[in-house]
Amino acid sequence: MTRAETKIQGRNSKAEMMKDLENIPELMAGIGQRAKAAAAELSFAPAERKTAALNAAADAVWAGRADIIAANAKDLEYGREKGLSPAMMDRLMLDEDRIKGIVDGLRAVAGQDDPVGEVLAEWDRPSGLHIKRVRTPLGVIGVIYESRPNVTADAGALCLKSGNAVILRGGSESFHSSGAIHACLVQGLSAAGLPADAIQLVPTRDRAAVSEMLKMTDTIDVIVPRGGKGLVGLVQREARVPVFAHLEGIVHVYLDKHADAERALKVVLNAKTRRTGICGAAECLLIHEDIVDTIGQGVLRALIDAGVTVHADETLQKIEGTVPASEEDWGFEYLDMEIAAKTVSDVNAAMDHIRTYGSNHTDCIITEDQPTADLFLSRLDSAILMHNASTQFADGGEFGMGAEIGIATGKMHARGPVGATQLTSFKYIVSGEGTTRP
Repeated sequence: MTRAETKIQGRNSKAEMMKDLENIPELMAGIGQRAKAAAAELSFAPAERKTAALNAAADAVWAGRADIIAANAKDLEYGREKGLSPAMMDRLMLDEDRIKGIVDGLRAVAGQDDPVGEVLAEWDRPSGLHIKRVRTPLGVIGVIYESRPNVTADAGALCLKSGNAVILRGGSESFHSSGAIHACLVQGLSAAGLPADAIQLVPTRDRAAVSEMLKMTDTIDVIVPRGGKGLVGLVQREARVPVFAHLEGIVHVYLDKHADAERALKVVLNAKTRRTGICGAAECLLIHEDIVDTIGQGVLRALIDAGVTVHADETLQKIEGTVPASEEDWGFEYLDMEIAAKTVSDVNAAMDHIRTYGSNHTDCIITEDQPTADLFLSRLDSAILMHNASTQFADGGEFGMGAEIGIATGKMHARGPVGATQLTSFKYIVSGEGTTRP
């Protein structure tokens, strides 16, 4: 082919691509059909090939880290122009350490046991039937996320491990970074002889693509939104496809009167300040009235010294450096260096506050009194409950799942960190020997 012919072909391909992007319903329908076909093949793909694909993808990410960082620089510039907050910019930023984390996450998922085909239960019936309940993929997963480009790798990896095809729709802020990471995932699929359409990335920032995904009941089996309240609320309101999601991470830490001072200081500081922009970051501190002038005061001063704005109730406002809390501060997800703080009379009052203002995501008690801890852990119904541990551990990777596709706070099917196992359903396999029903 001559250079002139190559240029003409390139122009034609670009023209076709632009035409597709102009017709979003047609674009998304094609993506859905290809994903469904890929899911049919993945459903019986050997575990070894899925593992090989993930390890090859990890190799590709590390080898291409310079390109990924260059792509991320474009996204960071876009984010600055858009006026993203420091917390959102932190979510968006990739450096070599974070890319190493993406690589480690891919390898961790690769090393997990394959959930597909696991026999959950089996039994014999007097009729002569032998029945097995066997784990099976869901089919096609749609993942809609905002500015964290690492979700591209986490979601792609977990869906592949669980035998599902996935359609990824990243945020406009992470458009270039997600594209660079997605290219590495496709390299992994190709290296293992698996269909490239098993992991697809929506190639447009147009929000019409999200609207299409929410009604693709013929090709998408479940939607997982991962982002802020606006995105998740939109998905939960408008989706015709089933949804795994949490609306907000209104995370509470309760300091009981039997809390250990050193543990309380260490856990609260980590829960609030390690990374403020994640859904497991503490947003409200509840302090038993008996320790306001001792442990409570010490913890609040440490938060203020660390640069945290403390929105305090009337009792705690006597501590220098706090600011008055309003009613809006209870149940508010700051995702920043801010926290609400309130005095409570006992563990029951703490639980009442959490039930009123919480989001069933993650809540923690710090106490050395086991009966009080048991009461808190048994009577609250959050997806994740913690005792003497930072809420920043509310993460699938920290739970041993390799990674997570999100945190689910509903009560149907998946709850808490959604890993590969949670992205499966089951089917019954019934065997007989010419068995008939009388």
